[in-house]
Amino acid sequence: MKCVKKVGVKMYKKYVKRVLDIFFALILIVVLSPVMLIIALLVKLDSKGPVLFKQVRSGKNNKEFLLYKFRSMTCDNDFYDSTKEDRLTKVGRVIRKTSLDELPQMFNILKGEMSFIGPRPWVVDYAYYFNDYQKRRLEVLPGITGLAQCSGRNDLNILDRIKLDVDYVDNLTFKLDVIIFFKTIKCLIKREGFSNSKSEIYEELKTLKAQNNKKCSFCQNKIEKQQKSSRKQKKEAIIS
Repeated sequence: MKCVKKVGVKMYKKYVKRVLDIFFALILIVVLSPVMLIIALLVKLDSKGPVLFKQVRSGKNNKEFLLYKFRSMTCDNDFYDSTKEDRLTKVGRVIRKTSLDELPQMFNILKGEMSFIGPRPWVVDYAYYFNDYQKRRLEVLPGITGLAQCSGRNDLNILDRIKLDVDYVDNLTFKLDVIIFFKTIKCLIKREGFSNSKSEIYEELKTLKAQNNKKCSFCQNKIEKQQKSSRKQKKEAIIS
């Protein structure tokens, strides 16, 4: 019986989960296309700039990919300037609070870069400071929602969230994904969102550096390259 269960879990991880991701992503893109079209129009009319926000994130096995969201911030918002908080637009406040800004990530799912459920894809700076245990959260595809997102939400610190992500990796099953799905729906109904500000991200990176005995200059060259790449993409997005 245990052997059959192990085979079932392995099949789900390797094949079934991906098939379900593609199936539901295609259905939702078709069904929600009018909603996405309206949001795109509102974003464009609300402020100058592109409809989509694109940012490099850490994916499975730490492979970087370009994550899509509906733009909720002004174009002059600088992610790496932690002295100023994100400048949200009027429409941006609404779509971020309702998580509607995440809808374009269904295209990330179709591309095989994300799953509906898994550890959230963080900016690449985090991965630079992970220890070996923390890197294990990168062993599966990142998700639109995950165990950490529906378990305490804003009450969890960075280390607690990473532990929950690794727990998910170790216990990934169809049953667990279903539980996370319904817990996420409950959080959305209660409007219990999780969204880190730039200052909070900066503090979390400091926590990881200190906890893993990393110097502040660790991977500084990589971070500087990422900053330049991010600013270049931002300029290209504005031009387009």
